[in-house]
Amino acid sequence: MSTIAIIPIPGVPQIKPGDDLPAILLKAIDDAKVGLKDGDILVLCQKIVSKAEGAVVDLRTVTPSPFATQIADMWEKDPRLVEVVLTESSRIVRMKNGVVITESKHGWVCANSGVDASNTIADDVVILLPKDPDASARHLRLAFERQRHISMGVIITDTFGRPWRDGLVEFALGVSGLDPLDDQRGEEDLQGRELHHTVIAVADELAAAAGLLMEKSAAMPAVLIRGYRFTPADVGSESLKRPADADLFR
Repeated sequence: MSTIAIIPIPGVPQIKPGDDLPAILLKAIDDAKVGLKDGDILVLCQKIVSKAEGAVVDLRTVTPSPFATQIADMWEKDPRLVEVVLTESSRIVRMKNGVVITESKHGWVCANSGVDASNTIADDVVILLPKDPDASARHLRLAFERQRHISMGVIITDTFGRPWRDGLVEFALGVSGLDPLDDQRGEEDLQGRELHHTVIAVADELAAAAGLLMEKSAAMPAVLIRGYRFTPADVGSESLKRPADADLFR
């Protein structure tokens, strides 16, 4: 493995529903004079993808259910926001101390089904996860590859908490162009012993690395990773989700 560069892409404007995100990102990349090369990986904050796709909800249009109102009263939350969280979830995993952990309709276990009220487009508007993050990543990758005649990867990320660990990190929600897992089973360690369980979530590692530059107050929703030699694939992010029968905490 050679040196890996993590390159910020400044100048991405505030994104609005309907914006041509590939064109906006390519202009920002060109203006930053970093270009796109074969083997690059573009890591994007989920929020700009959701905004461009119109995955937003105006809370003024939401009528909370009695259950959402009950939860909101219990934890002093906006019942309209709770209703959106419930609508975007497939199940509630845990509720405690005002934190609502759900499994989103996409299969991600996270706080509030990934619904976000920060850095939105207007007051009383919340941002949802993209409807299909893998399809979004694929659409963006193909647009970049067609225009620049290269082969690359795209990762769409969001900020999640982690079991057993404090603090938040970026996780890969949508992946296209690279295998999100590096399966090292069958290989040997330094002592020549065969590896039986080592499968590295490289898409999450790349997302977390990009997250060092994607601070919420930095207006840096796009980061280019250059120099990581990945396995080309378009299998999406499904393999990152642990099956229910292998989840010891379900």
